[in-house]
Amino acid sequence: MPHDPLADVSTAAMQERGGPRRSPRVVPALTVVSHPVPRRVGTRLLLDAVAAGRSVALTRNGPDFVAPGGALGLPLADPFISRKPLEFAPSGDGGVRLVVPEDGTHVVLAGMPLHGAHDFGAQTLADGVALELAGRVVVLLHGVELDGEGAADTLGMVGESVGLRRLRKHIERVADLDVSVLIRGETGTGKELVAQAIHRRSTRRDGRFLSVNLGAIPKELAASELFGSHKGAYSGATRDREGFFRAAHGGTLFLDEVGEAPPEVQVMLLRVLETGELYPVGASSPVTVDVRLIAATDAHLEEQIRDGRFKAPLLHRLAGYDLRVPPLRERREDIGRLFFHFAREELAALGDAGRLDTEDPHAEPWLPAPLASRLVRAAWPGNIRQLRNLARQLVIGSRGQARLQLDSQLDEALGAPPDAVVPVVAAVKAPEARDPAAVPRRKPSQVTEAELLAALRASAWDLKAAADALGIPRPSVYDLIDKSPNLRTAGDLGADEITRSFEACGGDLDAMVRELEVSKRALGRRLKELGLVAKGT
Repeated sequence: MPHDPLADVSTAAMQERGGPRRSPRVVPALTVVSHPVPRRVGTRLLLDAVAAGRSVALTRNGPDFVAPGGALGLPLADPFISRKPLEFAPSGDGGVRLVVPEDGTHVVLAGMPLHGAHDFGAQTLADGVALELAGRVVVLLHGVELDGEGAADTLGMVGESVGLRRLRKHIERVADLDVSVLIRGETGTGKELVAQAIHRRSTRRDGRFLSVNLGAIPKELAASELFGSHKGAYSGATRDREGFFRAAHGGTLFLDEVGEAPPEVQVMLLRVLETGELYPVGASSPVTVDVRLIAATDAHLEEQIRDGRFKAPLLHRLAGYDLRVPPLRERREDIGRLFFHFAREELAALGDAGRLDTEDPHAEPWLPAPLASRLVRAAWPGNIRQLRNLARQLVIGSRGQARLQLDSQLDEALGAPPDAVVPVVAAVKAPEARDPAAVPRRKPSQVTEAELLAALRASAWDLKAAADALGIPRPSVYDLIDKSPNLRTAGDLGADEITRSFEACGGDLDAMVRELEVSKRALGRRLKELGLVAKGT
């Protein structure tokens, strides 16, 4: 078979066609992650004025948030967001300064209320900052590359992040060239979806698309499963087997986890790619096949080559064009759209898809703001697959509820925020003790659950101190705790739980308060009722 001049073309070489590429312009933006009106999720406000050195004032009435690539938009229009504007202004080194006015919209970042001016540097913008507005709307402050915005064909992929737009461009460049493609990416990033998109845009779109996970095939059967076998070729071969390559003749064969291919299979794969011929197991004559091969891996194949576990010539043949699928942590502005996309699918399966069709801006958000913020800040080691599973778990676990509920199991699954966000959180100081008379008085209904929890933790669960910090009466703190599905009082604790905590903390009341997150005074009373004497009482 003659050498295919395109077979060894690299991604970098393909990018150079048409001359040098200009660096895209990056501007800060706000993308809606969660909103009481779900169709608003994913709309965006470009802060190009900030990039030009001017300020942008954000209120419930403006400016307009527009779908990427769209022309018409709408303001946030949430009645609980203040008319007193939040100000976004330029700061040093390409960052953004957020100014939160007193008596204006309440803003929460990573569970902590923001007051006054806060600077977010260029690296922080690259990571993304989730801001909860009035406890109802969550927006992501991040950077956007103004290059290739709003492609007409999404290729079946949800989102408009920079990494996803680049991936779509690479798919369009290589889809019709019939070269082999290697898709690299972490587990759960959607590599098979990319392979399907390449097939649909290729000249083989009318042929079969077969997907094979090499990691799921026993190594001793991999050769016969891929290349076929003759009856009697090995113990248990009671009939001829066609094999996946011949079954995909005229179409596309997708080999996932190609790094798991046994050495003998690697040799056979290399022969097929070089000659277009294969030998079924037990056969003495070759069979010609016409198959486009797309492979995928989450392994570091170059490292496997150094360790002698993968053949370098095979990698060069597989990587006729090399694609990288970005992990979810690099696509934070897409998380809201992806979550609602998966949630709608799950609700449709339950016959409840209409739940997300509300147009009432006064409605209680179906996705609570603190939970939406957690979704954006999570590390997502399992990427899109993990997000989809979480959406299913939340939808099913919250059946019959007006809002999604995050139980302890899912709370553990989300884990701690990624390290990239920690510097931002560390820069936000806990509220200092102030004269209660100097704290602006507020209505209890204006206090979000995240603000309440942050104030309680900052005051070591002293309810009076938390009430003073929040600017509300102390009885209102009790009311807010009672209404919260995620907070509890000492009276809600069982004797067994209190006893276990007492033993684990060595009788230290302050440590028990931190562990159980209840009022110190009330917990002390419960201990006395149980005949337990704690330190610090």
